[in-house]
Amino acid sequence: MTAAKLKEPIRTAIVEDDPALRKMIVSLLQEDPDYAVVAEFSEGKAANAAIPHLALDIVLVDIGLPDISGIDVIRKLKALRPECSVLVVTTFGDEKTVTAALEAGADGYLLKGTALEELKRDIHSLRDGGSPLSPMIARKLLNRLQTRVAAEKPEPAGETKLTRREQEILEMIAKGFSYTETSKIYGISAATVHSHLKSIYRKLEVHSKTEAVFEARRRSLIH
Repeated sequence: MTAAKLKEPIRTAIVEDDPALRKMIVSLLQEDPDYAVVAEFSEGKAANAAIPHLALDIVLVDIGLPDISGIDVIRKLKALRPECSVLVVTTFGDEKTVTAALEAGADGYLLKGTALEELKRDIHSLRDGGSPLSPMIARKLLNRLQTRVAAEKPEPAGETKLTRREQEILEMIAKGFSYTETSKIYGISAATVHSHLKSIYRKLEVHSKTEAVFEARRRSLIH
């Protein structure tokens, strides 16, 4: 039964108002037997209405939807299905939008214009527990971290405390293990791993796995 589960296709939905791009992404995924496109939406409200009734592993979301922001879609999806991975694919690359999407629960952030084969690779990375970011987005996040580090005084030793399990999970994520691999190692669900990461983000005042690892190492909370 375990072997059968491993062969189940990755259930994917696309929330994108550009019909040409949506069709290209759907075609790209349908060519790969590892994926099953179970739904596609051109508007955020329709996606929000359908989300409670869908079993999903990955959702690709545009921010600039015609009715509501894609950030609202991300927030609702993560509230209902925290284990579901969300990849933003959008034209919006300003810091405010990027930060809002990551705070809502986005696991990756790509700017439109990414080659389809690269997009496919990034989707694979996302499902394996990675956090794919367009180079420009990664640079902005790194610059923000470096600016904050330069502006802050060193943290007094022991001021920020992670639980032993939070430290263990963050160590695994830092080493490149996925949510699923980490959950199997510690005998917990992927949703529990995600819950621990949310607690870590709150304590470290960060919004992504990349930032969490950077900040935890800076504070000598992990190696």
